[in-house]
Amino acid sequence: MINKYPLWKYALLIVVIGAGALFALPNLYGNDPAVQLSPRRGDISIGLRDEALKLLEQNDIKAISADMDENRLTVRFSDEEQQLIGRDLMVDAFGDIHTIALNLVPATPEWLRDIAKPMYLGLDLRGGVHFLMEIDMETAMQQSEEKYIETFRTFLRGEDIRYRGAKQVEGGVSVRFSEVELRDRAITALTVEFPDLELSPYEEDESFFILAAMSEEALEAERRSALQQNLVTLRNRVNELGVSEPIIQQQGRERIVVQLPGVQDTTAAKEILGATATLEYRMVHGTAADWFTAEETGRIPPNAKMYRNREDGGPVLLQRRVIVTGDQIKDASSGIDTQSGSPAVFINLDGAGAKRMQDVSSENIGNLMAVVFIENRVTTTRVDGELVRNKERVEEVINMATIRDVLSHRFQTTGLDTDEARTLALLLRAGALKAPIEIVEERTIGPSLGRDNIESGVKSVLIGMALVLIFMAIYYKVFGLIADVALVVNLALIVAVLSSLQATLTLPGIAGIVLTVGMAVDANVLIFERIKEELRNGNSVQAAIDSGYEKAFVTIADANITTLIAAVVLFVFGTGPIKGFAITLSIGILTSMFTAIVGTRAVVNLLYGGRRRQSLPI
Repeated sequence: MINKYPLWKYALLIVVIGAGALFALPNLYGNDPAVQLSPRRGDISIGLRDEALKLLEQNDIKAISADMDENRLTVRFSDEEQQLIGRDLMVDAFGDIHTIALNLVPATPEWLRDIAKPMYLGLDLRGGVHFLMEIDMETAMQQSEEKYIETFRTFLRGEDIRYRGAKQVEGGVSVRFSEVELRDRAITALTVEFPDLELSPYEEDESFFILAAMSEEALEAERRSALQQNLVTLRNRVNELGVSEPIIQQQGRERIVVQLPGVQDTTAAKEILGATATLEYRMVHGTAADWFTAEETGRIPPNAKMYRNREDGGPVLLQRRVIVTGDQIKDASSGIDTQSGSPAVFINLDGAGAKRMQDVSSENIGNLMAVVFIENRVTTTRVDGELVRNKERVEEVINMATIRDVLSHRFQTTGLDTDEARTLALLLRAGALKAPIEIVEERTIGPSLGRDNIESGVKSVLIGMALVLIFMAIYYKVFGLIADVALVVNLALIVAVLSSLQATLTLPGIAGIVLTVGMAVDANVLIFERIKEELRNGNSVQAAIDSGYEKAFVTIADANITTLIAAVVLFVFGTGPIKGFAITLSIGILTSMFTAIVGTRAVVNLLYGGRRRQSLPI
């Protein structure tokens, strides 16, 4: 009997090992600290590369290289100190129209860059901040109900149905009528126009009411919409912050995970991510005398709403009908008003907003228009040992100006300080959060801790692997050395698969690799012990080799498949670090089965398969 593989199996093995070595190779080169510049709008300037290099040279900062690709300029530096100085210089020079981000760029040679890329490093290995954010769904539902108030008014006027008022109450929106016939007509018309609402009639104080409440299906749709809009908005804000390779993903029905690698200023990140600031434009109602009279008497006209002026805290009456909201702002940038020299936010409206602004401003030339700054705040305080969430909605008039001409797509807003103008412009560009969010969990990992984690992880892999290699070589002699070679190849294949998938390696992922290193030789132990048993039973060397691999296969497959099932369950139901562990464990199980069964069998066949021997060095 001769144990021999066909030629194609050896060729397949060589191709797999060669490809594995190639895809694993970029991970040996490490990373260069870099600064990336991306245009906020349009294409990147062709001359930006030369301008950036000239700026750095003038300040005695040496860049390793500057490459332009994918509408982005990447400038590499020799160390992090040079990187930070270079970033500050480029923010001052190009930050007004570019997003500038710190990043770690693979130091892979150019010939290898187009073929393979290194795997990403997770937050615990690279450093950065981790936020777990919870959406205030109760406020989101209230805001959705508020929109129906103005919609009902417009609709009922269009249907020529007289009503006495509409306001938000507990459980929905209440619309008041003077006659039951008018209420019945309204129910018929509203049922057709708003099928997602549940309309309930009731009577109180000789008046007739309709309570409009959102159906369970509509509420669920609003919850999903709030979650998705907040996800998109947070992604936009992170892009504006200039963070490379962020992770922003849904967790459960009301929570969002945000991981920002390389970010150390958690205060600035929290302020930008959690801010809910937006603007509304409304026409001013009456004069200053009317405002103070309304405040003293408490009698506010039905078509007006009371606000406070940020500058002096005084009352201001504004019309209830909104001209333009933050949702209709297409773009915004901060700057200085050329006439007053004060900070300003320059705003571009979308088509619908521009049309609305044009119509209203053309009818109100000479009248006052106000800008309302709106912010939802959620704070958590401890009362009697329990955490209590406090919600606050701030609405204040930051600017009032006389309309001198017809306004359209572009105009400006003043009344803010420099930092507020810059932050508000960023928020308006990124979009408004549909509902306030609260940071319920926060972790900061410094870059030095990340390096320590990498060193500890690599050390644990090397020590574990060295102990296994030594044990196998001593106990199983030549066959142990064959298993050692398979183990090294297995580790390379794990790294290669992670790199080709562009997966993110985390500290639990390294734990999965350490576990795989120990498990990888289990298959060889089973095979080698089976071969020894066959030899003890008097079988020939060739028969023992064949029987050892064939009979041990079922046991090996059974053990690895059950572990693989556990890893899949961990991946499906786990989150964050658990998924990282499950991924590396799953990949390690598959590669170890390949190297332990196919790989070692190929080497054993080459060394001993075609020879007549009386014994084996096992």
